[in-house]
Amino acid sequence: MRKSFQDLPVFEFTLRKFEKPSGDFKELLRKFCISIGLLQPGDSRDVIVPLLGLFIKAGKDKKYLPVEKVYKYLINNKESGVSQSNIRRHLLRLKDLDLIEKTPNGYRIREWLTLKELLTDVIKFKVEPTINRVMEYAELIDES
Repeated sequence: MRKSFQDLPVFEFTLRKFEKPSGDFKELLRKFCISIGLLQPGDSRDVIVPLLGLFIKAGKDKKYLPVEKVYKYLINNKESGVSQSNIRRHLLRLKDLDLIEKTPNGYRIREWLTLKELLTDVIKFKVEPTINRVMEYAELIDES
């Protein structure tokens, strides 16, 4: 069965709730990525965790990161699953969630915001409207 244009979601998201946060930076970041759907539970070889960590640290210093610099950093830290195509795919995923943005100087955390501020924006401008749309479907179904 072919998907029509109307069957393609405008936005989709995944939320998972874990126990209270604890652990080192890498473990917290991994749980965060799983919680917002950037990583699946049980995935261990994905480069998204160190990639997001790199952007968070660079954002604190207000640094831009060109793709080449990101690639070199991940190679030097011997992260598994590193290829330029994989990095570009994850950059797109981070961009689609509005966590990072591309500028003429390279990529950066969006508007140098903190992760908490970014998440608040995602909830306000993407999650809430999505829930409201689902509620519209529910109302129309109830009226049918």
